[in-house]
Amino acid sequence: MEHDPAWAEAFAGHRDRIVRALTESGLWGSPGVGVEHIGSTSVPGLAAKPIIDLVLTVPDITAEEDYLDPLLGAGYVLRVREPGHRLVRTPERDVHVHVYATGATEVDDYLLLRDRLRTDDEDRALYEATKRDLLSRDWPDMNAYADAKTDVIEAIKARARAARASGLVTNHEPERRPGPVSDQS
Repeated sequence: MEHDPAWAEAFAGHRDRIVRALTESGLWGSPGVGVEHIGSTSVPGLAAKPIIDLVLTVPDITAEEDYLDPLLGAGYVLRVREPGHRLVRTPERDVHVHVYATGATEVDDYLLLRDRLRTDDEDRALYEATKRDLLSRDWPDMNAYADAKTDVIEAIKARARAARASGLVTNHEPERRPGPVSDQS
């Protein structure tokens, strides 16, 4: 589906919902706790499936009592529990919240790709064309589709890392939204 500016608003609503839940538990405001909009819906102008992806960083992924209970209490449902990663989502399956420990390489990769697609027209066009081509095919499951995008994603991230290393771009800066809460502490 074509990019929908309402996706940024949906992200902001879920970010605020997560912040409220983690504030009540006492986790929000701790060093390394933050929420970012990731995935295709976070890139203005990029067509995407209407699923909002967020990444939440926490100091200790194994201390589930600090974040998982508050997220479940806020209406999210646990979908994935694997080493170093948890995934909760809405019952409607339209929002995915990926939880990682602060400093996880996966978070840097998500943000690197997002920021590159936001700022590089050629890579954004390449990624969108790849997604559209792959979506026109039949896949046994969505994991096969995701795997088919890997080479293009890795090439885009390599160009982003090269640009970062050359000083052409700076390291990721957290998204800032108007309102009472910020995306990063």
